[in-house]
Amino acid sequence: MTDLATPQALPDLLQTPADTAAPRPGDPGLIALPLIIAGGFGLGVTNTGILDVPTAAVPILLSATSIGLLIATLWSAALGQNVNATVYGTFFGFYGSYAALSLGLAHNWFGIEPADAGDTVALWLTSWLVTIGLLTVLLLRLPWTYPVLLLVVDLALAALLIGNLTTSPGATHAGGWLVFAFVGFVVYFYAAALWAETGGRALPLGRPLVG
Repeated sequence: MTDLATPQALPDLLQTPADTAAPRPGDPGLIALPLIIAGGFGLGVTNTGILDVPTAAVPILLSATSIGLLIATLWSAALGQNVNATVYGTFFGFYGSYAALSLGLAHNWFGIEPADAGDTVALWLTSWLVTIGLLTVLLLRLPWTYPVLLLVVDLALAALLIGNLTTSPGATHAGGWLVFAFVGFVVYFYAAALWAETGGRALPLGRPLVG
C-alpha cells in the first residue's frame, strides 16, 4: 500500500509490469498488511466465540502486529507517505491499546475495579469508534475500497459497543464477523500490493467516492 495522498501516488500503487523496471522506494504496506491480517483474524476468532478465550489474540497483537505497524508507520513517514503513516499509526494505536487494555484488566495494572471494567471497555470502544469514524470520512477521496474498509471497522466497533453495553452475545459475535469482513478487505489489499510488487498486473481498487 503506497501513499495515496496525491494523484501522483496512484500510478505507483496501480503500476503495470512495464513500470517495474524503474527503481521503486520500499513499500511499508508489505510489512503492515500481513500483520494486520494476523491480528484481525485473532480478534475475529475471539469475538465470534469460535475460541472462548478473550485474551487469546493478545500475544499476536502485542508482538507481531503492534511492532510491525510501528515499523511501517515510521517507514511511511520517512518516505513522505503521510496518509499511510496516519493509517498505520492509527491501527498501531488501536491494536496496541487493545493489548494493553486486555492485559491491564486481567492483571489489575491500572487499579480499575472489576465493577468498572465494562465502562472502561465501553470508553475504549467509543474512543476508537470516534477516531476511526473520523478517518473514514477524511479518506473519501481515496479509491472507494479504503473508506469502505474503515466503515466495516466502524460497524464492528459499534456492534461490539452495543454488545458491551447490553451484555448481548449476539451483538458481540456480529462484531466479530464484521472483523472477519475487515480481514477479507485487507487480504485483497495485500494481494494487490504483493502482486504488483512481483511484476503482476495491478488489481483494481475502485474509483474515489469524492473527486
